[in-house]
Amino acid sequence: MRVCVSVSNDVFSDNRVKKTCQSLGNYGFEVHLLCKKAKDKTQENNFIRHDTAFLFKKNFLYYAELNIKFFCKALWQKSNLLWANDLDTLLPMFLVSRIKGIPLIFDSHEMFTEVAELKDGSIQKKFWKFLEKLIVPKLKYITTVCNPIKDYFKDNYGVESSIIKNIPPYSEANQSRKHYPLQEKYIVWQGSVNIDRSLEELVLAMKEIDCPLYILGKGDIVHNLEKMIKEQGLENKVLMLGRKSFEEMMTITRNATLGISLDKPTNRNYAISLPNKIFEYINAGTPVLATPLQEIKPIIETYKTGVLMEDCKPTKENIALKINEIINNNILLQSLSDNCLKAQKELSWQNEEKVLYALLDKILNKERKN
Repeated sequence: MRVCVSVSNDVFSDNRVKKTCQSLGNYGFEVHLLCKKAKDKTQENNFIRHDTAFLFKKNFLYYAELNIKFFCKALWQKSNLLWANDLDTLLPMFLVSRIKGIPLIFDSHEMFTEVAELKDGSIQKKFWKFLEKLIVPKLKYITTVCNPIKDYFKDNYGVESSIIKNIPPYSEANQSRKHYPLQEKYIVWQGSVNIDRSLEELVLAMKEIDCPLYILGKGDIVHNLEKMIKEQGLENKVLMLGRKSFEEMMTITRNATLGISLDKPTNRNYAISLPNKIFEYINAGTPVLATPLQEIKPIIETYKTGVLMEDCKPTKENIALKINEIINNNILLQSLSDNCLKAQKELSWQNEEKVLYALLDKILNKERKN
């Protein structure tokens, strides 16, 4: 059996896609991944990459080129199953599914039409909304990352979804207990460096915080943050480490005193998001400071793995106050870190993988009957 998977990025640090491909391979599929050509390409042993170079780098022409090229490649592939990651690769996989009569799974990692980069009333947002309305009601198999997106598809298009959270796999190697105070004190933020994630406030707060901040990732506001860091004289205190492989990122996070996740509910996508970093901090045994968003708050409160800000839109002053309060309380840090270790077995990709395998069983059993 062969599955053709599509994703619009280069998968260097997209751990959800890598985990999905690994699980599909373990299930018995030969996995072929259509993705963007990577500058920092690494060899993948569990799936076959079909890197695609693009003439255009962004906006409408980029997505038009991507959809055309992915359609041609997916049409050429001899596949038993198609898997589209997010709305920006759904159209070519949907067309190939209809042309060749192959089942398609749509994996929605976020509420794509509500991301901060798509401004209300813009042509781009109207286009993606039109595409969503056109295709999603016709889909039989959808997976997503949290309940609010599942409810969104059900309420708006009458379709059911399976929830597969983006959680790292459980490993005995991650069960080694951290002992506070750590030899080196620093805090870490990881993810896509984009707007409305309180990064500007966090950088300014570092003037009042007695340890360094490591920012891991890349995104739209990297240059703005670098300029701010220089203007504020924080070059030795706030380190922009860029994008790392998942393994490198997690090594840094495991040794951190505290992990930060301060998304603001300024758009619908952020308001209902369940960031990967929440589970990655838990997997690393690193306590988290987070904003009390709809999907984050129950995780932190249930497993007692972190501290919540009182405000969903924190200021530099209350960020500094809260971080100093936490990093100087080794008894609290030790308790939160120990709770992370307890939560790891339940919050694991191995448990999420069971949902994926149940969906594959359902699809293949239906195909055999047909």
